Amino acid sequence: MAIVITVFIVGVLGMIYIRDNYTITNVYVSGNTHYTNDEIINMVMTDKLCNNSIYLSLKYRNKSIEGVPFIEKMSVEIVSPDTVRINVYEKAVAGYISYLGRYMYFDRDGIVVESSLEAASNVPEVLGLSFNYVIIHEKLPVEKQEVFEEILDITQLLSKYNLQANKIFFDSEYNVYLYFDGIEVSIGTKDYIDEKIIQLQYILPNLEGKSGILEMKDFNEDTKNVTFEEKKQ
Repeated sequence: MAIVITVFIVGVLGMIYIRDNYTITNVYVSGNTHYTNDEIINMVMTDKLCNNSIYLSLKYRNKSIEGVPFIEKMSVEIVSPDTVRINVYEKAVAGYISYLGRYMYFDRDGIVVESSLEAASNVPEVLGLSFNYVIIHEKLPVEKQEVFEEILDITQLLSKYNLQANKIFFDSEYNVYLYFDGIEVSIGTKDYIDEKIIQLQYILPNLEGKSGILEMKDFNEDTKNVTFEEKKQ
């Protein structure tokens, strides 16, 4: 009987020790843009037991979290008994198209990586591409496949200079038009695209609240030609 009581007491003391010393108080999240830190934490720490670092380490030992929209995988790293880091690896989304009431997100290769009923605020809608069907995890069947790499290059440049376009439009000649609320920017071809977007970061703040067309298709290293035609209200 004494042995049973001793084992019980040791067990209780052990549980108290684990509770007091392995309770997670710090959670760091890295790599996320589509979801907030709190949303990521709630996806990983799904119940009260997940507040314990020992339990969490066993739950996700040699295992990543998959099946979350826009995310390739998430891994959980126990930094210390009270600290956890959640590493988020997002899918490389270049843009999305609207198709049959859904938003279809694709990567730089034109492969549809996600389908959603909601439009993401930090990913531009792409217009002007012609296709007859869309299949998840397959390439969008457009004539010019290189256009997808161009789309990602544009979105990465916009992100680099803290610009957020609502839409990217390609005409029949694959000239590019960017839309920022009421401002339509005629970019033209991808020639000098870096320089054009560098200029945009200085021009757009001066056009805030206005509506019109910013013409940049003739911009090059020699002329640097940019004009703006404001629409009459």
